Order: sequence, then structure tokens, then C-alpha cells
Amino acid sequence: MTNHLDQETSPYLLQHTNNPVDWYPWGDDAFELAKRENKPILLSIGYAACHWCHVMAHESFEDEETARLMNEHFVNIKVDREERPDLDSIYMSAVTAMTGHGGWPMTVFLTVDGRPFYSGTYFPKQPRYGMPSFKQILVGVADAWKNRHDKVQEGAEQITQHIQQTAGINAEVDSLGAEILTAAVQDLRSRFDVNWGGFGEAPKFPQPMVIEFLLREHVRSGNADALGMAELTLQRMAQGGIYDQLGGGFARYSVDAYWLAPHFEKMLYDNAQLARVYLHAWQLTGNPLYRRITEETLDYVSREMRHEDGGFYSSQDADSEGEEGKFYVWSADEVRGILGDDAALFMQMYDVTDEGNWEGHNILRMNFRASDIAKKSGLDEKELRDRMASARWKLYEVRSRRIWPGLDDKVLTAWNGLMLAAFADAAQALDRADYADIASANAEFLHATMRAEDGRLLRTWKAGSRAKYNAYLEDYAFLTDGLLTLYQTTFDTRWFVWAQELAEEMRTHFADTDNAGFYDTRDDHEQLIHRPKDIQDNAIPSGNAMAAHVLLKLALLTGEMDYRETAERSLRNVGKLLAQYPSGFGEWLNAASLVVAESREVALVGDSQQLAPLLDVVRAAYRPFQVVAAGPEGESATVPLLENRPRVDGAGTAYVCRGFVCEAPVTDPGELESRL
Repeated sequence: MTNHLDQETSPYLLQHTNNPVDWYPWGDDAFELAKRENKPILLSIGYAACHWCHVMAHESFEDEETARLMNEHFVNIKVDREERPDLDSIYMSAVTAMTGHGGWPMTVFLTVDGRPFYSGTYFPKQPRYGMPSFKQILVGVADAWKNRHDKVQEGAEQITQHIQQTAGINAEVDSLGAEILTAAVQDLRSRFDVNWGGFGEAPKFPQPMVIEFLLREHVRSGNADALGMAELTLQRMAQGGIYDQLGGGFARYSVDAYWLAPHFEKMLYDNAQLARVYLHAWQLTGNPLYRRITEETLDYVSREMRHEDGGFYSSQDADSEGEEGKFYVWSADEVRGILGDDAALFMQMYDVTDEGNWEGHNILRMNFRASDIAKKSGLDEKELRDRMASARWKLYEVRSRRIWPGLDDKVLTAWNGLMLAAFADAAQALDRADYADIASANAEFLHATMRAEDGRLLRTWKAGSRAKYNAYLEDYAFLTDGLLTLYQTTFDTRWFVWAQELAEEMRTHFADTDNAGFYDTRDDHEQLIHRPKDIQDNAIPSGNAMAAHVLLKLALLTGEMDYRETAERSLRNVGKLLAQYPSGFGEWLNAASLVVAESREVALVGDSQQLAPLLDVVRAAYRPFQVVAAGPEGESATVPLLENRPRVDGAGTAYVCRGFVCEAPVTDPGELESRL
């Protein structure tokens, strides 16, 4: 028997099609049934890579007795939070208001018109740790609906009003100045772990937006402390178990303070942002570790997370064979049996012991530097590195024959925009034509697949189906950023044109005309109990922060001051929060730094052969406050920065500008370098 989820495309929803629970997808059918039968709605929100979502599904949603209670007393709706971030945002606000904390799986009880009146996250099958069982919750809520209906409706109204009233936070400053950025660094310093990197205590999240800000702040102000915090964090993460030492790529977060034990799920958005920040750290410092991590992470995505048509998949699960982390961990005997003579060195370097470093197993992490082990063992360091690389590949091949974790193979526009930017950025900095090809193929795929017939952007796609759901602000903003990065990699003007079209769609259909910034949903979106407007960065940038950032970049490329004014108004509106809560506003800080710093526009004119030495100079360093346009002389002015830029003496020519006011053109790469 299947329920009403069998026609869905989300892998998370499809995981629940054979539950005895009579699940419905979010939609009119479920709400009409709730009204007709006067039943409250049980809304369950999760995602495919969520470990505790799987636990609750196994304990409760696959249990016949629990399902009987759910079906008898409720209309049950299952939602993939990654497909519907609007619903996730609205009802997570309700959960945190009612319980003081949030998380997934999210469990929310609604009136027949969608207003929340009781909520929680994971509920166990049996009472434990002071938590009631899920069946006790079901019986209690059903009783309240039947016997205290007026109180339920009153509570639902209060919670709904609270969500609506707390949405329009105003923390405006009169102007954006360097003091905001300096104060943000000071706040981060106060919570920095000087031993293991990162901010705060366990659990620890990578926070790539914050690290990116610290790199930018070092470039802008010369703050050595900012660079030191960024580097220690990047090094400790790269050495830890949060990084897949065999296959590349990062897990979602570490449950401990020293980056050893992750929840093992790998998310596309984490790896997009982390690959890019490691790339920038390499550009800034030249440390080969950072380049290796960048390339290994992008190669992992290309190998394991990419559809043949060019789209990037969403996530890999933490669990395989019903056990968290089973795919990734090793015993000492396994390592000895596979590596033979190299086992002792490998075990020393990657912290493999007979006792194990995690629940009797070994999570691979770099325990020592190769130079230290080479010195102790008397080996040449290059020979040791080569042997360890070979050992890692042998273990990876053996691991590949294990039962793999589940793959969420839906393609999300927003997350693809992040990864598009990462591949395009790396193609420039590393001179990797294969990365440029992957980025271009992704853009082609998104343009062909993720648009409706009228051209509007769509949210989600899975092989064998059509793309669906109106795109959200984050889809528009993240994809715009990816396309602008790709344009600056290939200088194919199609991507600039599409980026500008998306920006205009944001300004037309998402703008909060009464206040600054943008709503998360389009103006013709489904009517919900609230139109969400998230401003805080979480695991991914808020749509508002990225919108401000890409509008600033477009202003530099086009000279259109409307873009800059819209972005600066958004930034001023949250200005007080940037210094006070930098961990939650990292992308905003990156956008603010583009306002505060002396940004440059670089226009390059000539044919590809003439421009190659000039491009080498432009791309030779980490320059986060720079945009670049390039093309042949006399090309139609699709990109305004290239307008009226003649070559000098028929040679490839560079114009370095600020606010579209340009210095004298140069043709010599050395002179260009001095200008930059």
C-alpha cells in the first residue's frame, strides 16, 4: 500500500510512500480534507540527509499503532524542507516561539487553515530523557482539539500574530562604515577557539561565510588577527574527521569541539561554500594544503554529486545499512589488511588505533604533519606524501565497494548557484579548463531545465520529471551570483544577460516596498499565513544578504546606481546586527565589506590571445573587491563596463576604474599589476 506521496519527486517524500501513515503532500487536497472532517493537521518537515528524521520515521511512522493514531485523529502532511523553504521558515518560527529551540524533524500541529498551535522536533517512540512519547503527544493533542477547541484556536491565533509581528526586524544604522567590520572581527575573536579553530563550543559548524569575511577583512585592513583565525580554522577542519580524508568533501558539522566526529551527511551547499573559501585562502597565502582541499572537494562533487546533464545533486546521507557513519569508518585490522607495509605509517598519520577514536571505530583524521612523520621515519617527504596518496586511493576503492549512503538526487536551483560559483571561481584561479566546462554545463542545464514556459525560474528538479515550484529569493540571488562568477570566467555575455534579468525579477517581484530588502517569496506566490522575509544567514546565506551582494556586483559592472542604492538600503537596515551577531550575518558582512572597501572595476579589451597575459595578472591574487569584464573591441555594449573602451595601439588593453571613472589605459602586464 502506498499513500498520497507516490507521485512526488522528492527523495525524502518518496522514502515515506510505504509508511502506514496516510501522508499527503502540502496542497489543497489535504486542507480540504481537514476542513471536511474537522481534523487538525499534523505537519512533519524534514530532509533526506537528516539522521534524526530517519530515526523518527523508523520508530514512529513505520509503526502500525502510531500510524493508526495519526490516521484516526489527523490529516498528515509531509514536507521536504529543501523543496519548500517558505513553509520551513514559517513553521520553524512557530516551533522556536513555542519551545525555545528548533530542529528537524519538525513536528507542528495546525488548525484547518494552517495556523500552528502545538509543536516540537523529534519525539521518541517511548518516553525518555524527560520527553513524552510521540503517541502520548498524539493522544494529548487530539484530546485538546476535541475538548478544548476554543483554547486551541486562541493559541493558534496568538502564535500566528507573534510570527507576523516579529518578522519585520529593524536594526538600521545611518551609514555603513569600517567600524562595523572592525567590531565584527572583535566579537568573533571573543568566541574564537585558539586551540582548534572555529567559534564557540561543540557542536561546531564550519561557517564559511564568516571565514570568507575574515579573509576579506585581512585584505581590506591588513588585520593579521582576522587572517590567523581564518587559517587556524581552515587547517583544523582540513585535518579533522569532518573532512573526508579519502574521498574529499566536508560533512555538515562536528559534534565535538575538535572537528573529529561529524554527523556524516554531506550537503552540496556546505561543499560549495567551503571549496570557495579554501580557494581564496590559497590565493591569499599560497599554502598548498588549501589548494589540495579545494580540488579534492570539487573533484568529489564532480565524481559523486553530479547528474550527467550538468545539475548538482543535493546531499549524501549520514546513514548506510541503518547505521550512522558506517560507510566512512575503519578498523585497524581492515587498514592493515589493505595497506600492508604502508599501514603503520598511514595509521600513525591518520589516527588509526586498535581501540578506535570513535565508538570503537576509526574516523580518519590527520594526526601528524607529513613532514614530522617523514623526519621520524627517515623518509623523503615527497616519497611519504606519494605513498600516503596511494594508500588513500586504495582505501577509497575498497570503501566504494561498501553499501553507499543514500543520495538525495534532486537538483535545487539555489544550491546549484552556489556550486556553479565555486567551480567557476576555481576555474579562474587554478587555470582548470575542466572546472570551467563543468560550470558552463551547469549553467546550460539550469537555463534549459529550471525555467517555466514563461521564463520564470523554478526551484527543484529530479531526473524523469519536470522542474516544479516557484523559485524563491535565494534561488534568484544564488544563481545570479553563480552566473556573474561564470561570466567573469568565460566572458560569455549570455550569462551576464541572464544574471541581470534575474536581478530585475528580484527587484520587481520580491521587493519589500514598505521597508528595505526582499521577501523570500514572489508576489504571486501561494497565500500562506505569513509572507516570510528571512534576514539571518544560517547554513546558507539568507536570500536577502546574497541579493544585496549581487546587486553591488552588478552596480560595479553596469554603473547603475539603483542597484547600489537598493543594496545599501538593505545593508543599513540590518547594520546594527552585523557587529553584534557576526556569526549569523556573515554574508551580510561580505556585502558590507564591498561597500566599505575601495572596489575596482577592470575592463579588458582585445582578442583572447591579447588578453591572456592581462588576465593572468588580474587572476593572480585574491581580490575580493574587484569585478572584471572582457571582450573584443567594438563588441556591442552588452556589459556597460566595456562601453567606449578602445584598444591602445591595437594591443590588448586594460582599464582600471573606480565608480566608472577610469585611470589611463595600460597594455603592459607589469603596469597593470602595479595598478591593482
